[in-house]
Amino acid sequence: MAENFDVAEPAEADPLARMSMRDEEGELRGEFVAAITRAIHAADRPLLCEVVAELHEADLGDLIGALEPDDRVRLVELTGRDFDFSALNEVDEAVREEILEELPPETVAEGVRELESDDAVELLETLDEAEQEEILEKLPAAEREDIERSLLYPENSAGRRMQTEFIAVPQDFTVGQAIDYMRETPDLPDRFYEIYVVDKDQHWLGAVPLDVLLRTRRPVALTELTDEDRRRVSVLEDQEEVARMFGKYNLVAAPVLDTQDRLVGVITVDDVVDVIEEEADEDLKALGGVTSDEELSDTFLTIARGRFNWLLVNLATAFLASSVLGLFEGQLEQMVALAVLAPIVASQGGNAATQTMTVAVRALATRELGSSNAWRVVLRETLVGLVNGLAFAVITGIAAVAWFKIPGLGIVIGLAIICNLVAGALGGILIPMALDRVRADPAVASGTFVTTVTDVVGFFSFLGIATLWFGLK
Repeated sequence: MAENFDVAEPAEADPLARMSMRDEEGELRGEFVAAITRAIHAADRPLLCEVVAELHEADLGDLIGALEPDDRVRLVELTGRDFDFSALNEVDEAVREEILEELPPETVAEGVRELESDDAVELLETLDEAEQEEILEKLPAAEREDIERSLLYPENSAGRRMQTEFIAVPQDFTVGQAIDYMRETPDLPDRFYEIYVVDKDQHWLGAVPLDVLLRTRRPVALTELTDEDRRRVSVLEDQEEVARMFGKYNLVAAPVLDTQDRLVGVITVDDVVDVIEEEADEDLKALGGVTSDEELSDTFLTIARGRFNWLLVNLATAFLASSVLGLFEGQLEQMVALAVLAPIVASQGGNAATQTMTVAVRALATRELGSSNAWRVVLRETLVGLVNGLAFAVITGIAAVAWFKIPGLGIVIGLAIICNLVAGALGGILIPMALDRVRADPAVASGTFVTTVTDVVGFFSFLGIATLWFGLK
């Protein structure tokens, strides 16, 4: 990637000095974006083409995201064939849809033709079927069929992620024939790490890594080098499972087979990195009650609608927790200290539960937590809650007595802290496990239910123990 370039003098603008795209912290420079904006408004095509040609697709995506909506489309139109459409996969989904809807189908089709199949599918999959069809009609039949077939596979499946460009050779090839085939074939993938051996019906027989191929003499038969036990992927396999397999077995590439064991594509490590980022982003948003498709480029109304439902659920559970306080209204009136200290008990339990829940959700997502070790982990988390509960019972008890000068209050809040931290630990591990067992996403729903448990248990234990200790009515 080249970050520096000479900016030509636009016809109707002041000369621009040699400029760096990013500052020392890696952020886009405002003056760089402003210079590009001026070039767009001046329709300075030579300058824009020079800039676009120098930028990596990820940097071009960042630049597009920083431009105003009208300028984004204009940049694509002005740079024409020099624009790398793979950059649109680097921007927010909402921005990508907005650009694609504004561009003529012929322009989009021309850009799609230059992409690898997996990038083309990623670009088109967010559009509705009518828009997809309008663009696909402009493509040659063979390219259209490959993309259409990939789009038919379920969302988030290996079939959607795979690229259909790969190297497959007959089982009777020698090493020399395989090398000659790769030298003489013009349309090979841009990058590949292994070649695949297939029979006459395209059934997968095994893989030969490039390093093994190039270290072997030409007359050797490929069957002697073929790894028949190579890890492979089904087109219907979930992309998260594929990513987990890549991480577990240190894979760089994996063949993708259809339901008849025919080789139809390949998934490479760069695709898997994207999956890992997407899944991590989705889980992080889900823990906060935010929809997975929320983007920074969304309008405030879109974001408000997306967040409303979980806020409504939280409101309902908050009323449930508050109703516990209503049961002890008389006791709260008799001792104001109880009203002051009750939120502390609930808050400590909630924080402890969040720690446990975070560990549990991650362990469930990575399959580290299962039936074989579930109860050992539950016991461990319960003991953690008990130990921390005892420690904070002493700290909080001393603070409460020093604050309100009521000796018994320290014992009451200490016991309540112990109860709630143990309850928080149990809720933080058992609720995600229960949701996972019923095929619900633990990352999405756990937070609300766990918070409700710690609020209810915290208020009830603290006020209940206080009622018994002080004889309140």
